[in-house]
Amino acid sequence: MSQGQSSLPQNKEAQLRSYQVHLKDNVRSMFDNFTEIIRLARVSDKIEEDGQLLRATQIDQDHYEMQVRAANIVKAGESLMKLVSDLKQFLILNDFPSVNEAISHNASLYKDMQTAIDKKLMNLRDEMSADLYELEDEYYSSINK
Repeated sequence: MSQGQSSLPQNKEAQLRSYQVHLKDNVRSMFDNFTEIIRLARVSDKIEEDGQLLRATQIDQDHYEMQVRAANIVKAGESLMKLVSDLKQFLILNDFPSVNEAISHNASLYKDMQTAIDKKLMNLRDEMSADLYELEDEYYSSINK
């Protein structure tokens, strides 16, 4: 990615780096939260009751923590979807070389089509002119004018 970025202006490079940081942060958040949910989901036969929370309270606390972590995963996923949308918009707005290339390609394609159609029209005109000449010649040379 650094090869393509060297031709980009400074603010575009900063924007791409910002996208990269957001991507890493969101993926790390999803991974960390998922890991913690798995850790909490493990059945623990030994819940200590030495001044700590009772078993039911510990279960409720784990349940709420799982809900919060699941919400954090959803939030990170939504942030990633927003990031994808931003990247698409960035690409559409800032990818002038490919847009120019597509326009040039279409222009040359249409020029070629125009040239081919013009040749066909010229041939058709010549054929019609020859046929008309023959018809006029036959008409004027016929006896039944």
